[in-house]
Amino acid sequence: MNTENAAATLIIGQGLAGTAMAWTLIERGKRVLIVDRDEPVTSSKIAAGLLTPITGMRLSLSRGYKEQLVAAVSFYRRIEGVLGCRLLHAKRHVRLFKNEIEPGRWDARKQEMKRFLSARQRLVSEDYFHNPRGGFEMKHGGYLDTVSYLSRSRKWFEEQGMMQRGNVAIDEVQPDATGVSWRGQRFREVIYCIGWEAGNHPWFDWVPFQSARGTIVRLRADIGDEDRIIHHGVWLLRHADGYLRAGSTYDTRFGNPNEVPTGDLAVLEQRINQALVKPFEILDARAAVRPIIRDQRMILGRHPAHEHVIFFNGLASKGTLRAPWHAQILAEHLMSGISLPETMDLRGNL
Repeated sequence: MNTENAAATLIIGQGLAGTAMAWTLIERGKRVLIVDRDEPVTSSKIAAGLLTPITGMRLSLSRGYKEQLVAAVSFYRRIEGVLGCRLLHAKRHVRLFKNEIEPGRWDARKQEMKRFLSARQRLVSEDYFHNPRGGFEMKHGGYLDTVSYLSRSRKWFEEQGMMQRGNVAIDEVQPDATGVSWRGQRFREVIYCIGWEAGNHPWFDWVPFQSARGTIVRLRADIGDEDRIIHHGVWLLRHADGYLRAGSTYDTRFGNPNEVPTGDLAVLEQRINQALVKPFEILDARAAVRPIIRDQRMILGRHPAHEHVIFFNGLASKGTLRAPWHAQILAEHLMSGISLPETMDLRGNL
């Protein structure tokens, strides 16, 4: 048996979770081998990568946003330094009220959100956006170019001999008292970063997944010189190529994970039409499944029956924000024995 990697960590999956975990361990001087199928469409690869302070129907501050944002910005800036490119883009977000309930709900909550709000009075040009109810502008936000982040990270990992394309079958990983074996190689541990598919793995099928498929579209539309990220029943983000991306739907009863349902397209088209004044053209659409765990929790840590089998999952729709912070927590747990928060610990969620 090849023991060359006996002190290394095997990471399965190179989405937002696996990539953040790999960089975090590498920064701490650890050796890793990442194995990934490199599928063309995954939730990480089509993700908008939004960093949004105030979200959801309840107009709530994202849980842990301040601390996680600091960690995320620092992390992505460091990775940009290694890769030599810009990946994280600071942009303000504008939330336009989509119904008659939201203005009243916002009046009751806006004081507690004050530090994330811009003083700008004029929200959007009504030549381009419908805005009958008003809204607000957020600062301390932006987006990550997830496609470039994942592809450039992958290239760097490959150049360092840390990346391998392939599928890891369920029965190929053999844990024991001192580590794990995979295809004749020894590793200190294995970290599963396989998203929603972990719910079908016999080691993790008891985790309370509530994953949902989402559809995102690319469109051509005239929005003038607007360069902020607009939320109006959908989010609208202009990319460097000049096209807009918009999304997303939420389907918990999905079949084919990458199928784009005609119903989802119709919903998105209707919502975009409610947001934009001028005609638009949808150019293409893609769908993938977000890994969501009940109550939108992150769950990580050691398997209750296998000390060297590690779980890192539950990024949901906030992977760009959540991945760096939680990768740091997990790395500190694995390397220094620092206890995981009980609500996150895999062993505490039996």
